Amino acid sequence: MESYFGDVWLVRLLFQRAMAAIYLIAFIVVLRQFKPLLGERGLLPVPVFTGQVGFRDAPSIFLWRYSDRLLEIVGWSGVAISTAALCGFTERGPIWVSVSCWLLLWIFYLSIVNVGQRFYGFGWESMLLEAGFFTAFLGPAWMEPSRIPVLVLRWMLFRTELGAGLIKLRHDRCWRELTCLYYHYETQPLPNPLSWYFHRLPKWMHRFAVLFSHFVQVVVPFGLFAPQPYASLAGGLIIFHQLWLIVSGNYSWLNWLTVALGITAFNDFALKIVVPMSIPQTASIPLVFHGLLYAIGAGAVALSIQPALNLFSKHQKMNHSYNRFHLVNTYGAFGSVTRERYEIVIEGTNDAVILPDTEWREYGFRAKPGDPARMPPQWAPYHLRLDWLVWFLPFTVHVYGHGIHIPGYEAWFLRLMRKLLEDDRATLKLLRENPFNDGPPRFVRALFYQYRYTSWREKRESGNWWKRELIDTYLPATSLAELKRV
Repeated sequence: MESYFGDVWLVRLLFQRAMAAIYLIAFIVVLRQFKPLLGERGLLPVPVFTGQVGFRDAPSIFLWRYSDRLLEIVGWSGVAISTAALCGFTERGPIWVSVSCWLLLWIFYLSIVNVGQRFYGFGWESMLLEAGFFTAFLGPAWMEPSRIPVLVLRWMLFRTELGAGLIKLRHDRCWRELTCLYYHYETQPLPNPLSWYFHRLPKWMHRFAVLFSHFVQVVVPFGLFAPQPYASLAGGLIIFHQLWLIVSGNYSWLNWLTVALGITAFNDFALKIVVPMSIPQTASIPLVFHGLLYAIGAGAVALSIQPALNLFSKHQKMNHSYNRFHLVNTYGAFGSVTRERYEIVIEGTNDAVILPDTEWREYGFRAKPGDPARMPPQWAPYHLRLDWLVWFLPFTVHVYGHGIHIPGYEAWFLRLMRKLLEDDRATLKLLRENPFNDGPPRFVRALFYQYRYTSWREKRESGNWWKRELIDTYLPATSLAELKRV
């Protein structure tokens, strides 16, 4: 196996540092966003959720007890451990220190994800948990690295890429016709400053980019299990593809985590071209730890049966966990691409009576499009959970002509509107702009807009990135008294 893989000491070091950085960002997001979204007074309070599920359904520290104080302890502990791992401190001591620190990060984040409900229902949460668990068995820096967890992580990368490629080819004809990028950069969740320019690329470049994406996600992953240097070449192509996605949009840490997994495709000989480091002498792996590694490998094989079958299924699932520990999952992204971009725009007013000439003021989100003149910002790998959930809202709306039909409202959305009417400071910190710094509004409403990128000429003349057209009212003007029971 050594001749097949090559040395992986530097591979282990870089992958561990990358995982520590992503964990650090994830726990910072927890400390800054969890309480207003899911805390005791949040939009989807964890105490209500934990009263309805058991530990078998959602293994979590918070099934024992939830408090905002305990959440802070878990969050800051995650920050401290991931910072220590990023600096390499966790890999300087005995094996049990390294394993314990990484498993604690996994347990803490698993506890958060399993009570996070809609706000933690993203595929990259399971990706972080799966990768984080197997990182625990890579071992400290002084010990010879084992190829078993590296191979398991390559298998994860294989499922991530092939799952994403197959879900595209199976679910939306525009992927097969090579036209999805005609729309994607305009309709993606949270565009960044370069997304407008990517959208304006010639159509032949969009078609070539889709074809390249299919090649990287459907063909290249099989190279991950080839001997070196072919595995390194496969990893390099995957990383290049992910960097393209990173510079063209905001996808939290999804792409950065895939880049980190891409590191496992290399060996030290290939990586030293980019990161020239001397490889130290290492001690042999203790026999007991060897046995544990083989058990972990066997467990990964057993858990891989359903995800592997899913890859060949006509009804392929996307971003699905087959166990509550989020180990060996199935992944995929953008199985379908929306052709039109609709946005929910929230406004408030201090007027006592709603009239045709009532002055409405708009709330600004941190990344979600709102003001047409505002340049889309760069946030990834930081994750703006509220912005993402608001982006999903229009997907349940039926649009016809110049009107809409709304099957119902999400409970968290109605609670968000109530928090705005209550001038809740913790909730307002999740937003970029509060137009009512002098006190809460008397009424709030939500409008349903269609957004399109401006053309080159329109952008040059107006300076706007977007143009928008009002379609209908999503939520009529509502007072606090009407939302008290939500």
